[in-house]
Amino acid sequence: FYLCFVQKDKYSSIKKCTISLALAIGLITGVPDFGTIGAANATAITPALPDVSVLISGPPIKDPGALLRYGLPINNKAIREVQKPLEDITESLKIAGVKALDSVERNVRQASRALKQGKTLIVGGLAKSKAEDGIELLNKLEKGLEEFQKIVEDKNRDAVARKQKELLNYVGGVEEDMVDGFPYEVPEEYKNMPLLKGRATVDMKVKVKDNPTLNECVFRIVLDGYNAPVTAGNFVDLVERHFYDGMEIQRADGFVVQTGDPEGPAEGFIDPSTEKTRTIPLEIMVDGEKAPFYGETLEELGLYKAQTKLPFNAFGTMAMAREEFENNSASSQVFWLLKESELTPSNANILDGRYSVFGYVTENEEFLADLKVGDVIESIQVVAGLDNLVNPSYKIAG
Repeated sequence: FYLCFVQKDKYSSIKKCTISLALAIGLITGVPDFGTIGAANATAITPALPDVSVLISGPPIKDPGALLRYGLPINNKAIREVQKPLEDITESLKIAGVKALDSVERNVRQASRALKQGKTLIVGGLAKSKAEDGIELLNKLEKGLEEFQKIVEDKNRDAVARKQKELLNYVGGVEEDMVDGFPYEVPEEYKNMPLLKGRATVDMKVKVKDNPTLNECVFRIVLDGYNAPVTAGNFVDLVERHFYDGMEIQRADGFVVQTGDPEGPAEGFIDPSTEKTRTIPLEIMVDGEKAPFYGETLEELGLYKAQTKLPFNAFGTMAMAREEFENNSASSQVFWLLKESELTPSNANILDGRYSVFGYVTENEEFLADLKVGDVIESIQVVAGLDNLVNPSYKIAG
């Protein structure tokens, strides 16, 4: 189901989306017509360059699944010590030949040891209402690690990535079972808006026109309401209104893919109950904070070295577009970042702290680079987590 309908080498057109050096220089100087990914028309900005120490800090996390796992509001060192060596298998597989499997074996042994030593602490960290599910996942993880060891012993390199993904899904499930309710109060002025108090998953089906490499594709997207409840809630509410169904891709320039500008003079969603454009605030969660900042960029807050909880690290990072000088002007226009790490380095991205990130494409993200202006979103459907949406305005007759 999640394979796109491809007619030839799926990577051929991805190569074409590499950002030119000229664009990279322009991003640093604020020259190109990019800066603000805003409603209908973009205008340039001059970014504040991050401190050099940020640029040379540890290797960034680029995998969307890993970013979502680390984005959960939990503080359980024991499960993270199981997670990290499993994440590190991705790097181990980059080693040539048999040495790769030797490295993978060390990763698996480390994860197994961490699970055995920390299981009591992990179980103790589960929310009471989710403990039964969490323990079941831990048992599957324990068995899976034994199976993984056998895969390595048999030198079945082709099975490694698949098993890694399976086990990390178990880890992520355990970590989600540690979240007990919603961790903070949304500010008074926004608490009656549609809010996603948790996570939701949507499938976006796109019909591709005039593309010899791709006919149709379903993109799976995980929306994170723990770190962006207002932003994610607004989007899920619009999805349930079928706002995006039948809408075209409106920007595809090799750097971002963007849509959400409705037909007519309005540049956002007109709420039929008020006959006015519904806007939402800029919403940025910073690592180490208990709740997001609203209405101000991190630059305006003076938090130049702060790391966002949902960074623009991954190919297919999803965020809200807005007007350049109006932080709280986002409405319905969304974009997905197509990034080349060498030119828009993770942990030092000029978009971090300026735009509200609220999710990541987790399936078929590489095909975003194949989309063009005029391709049609046939549908976006919520496939999980709709019960986490509170104050849904789509249920109110307009």
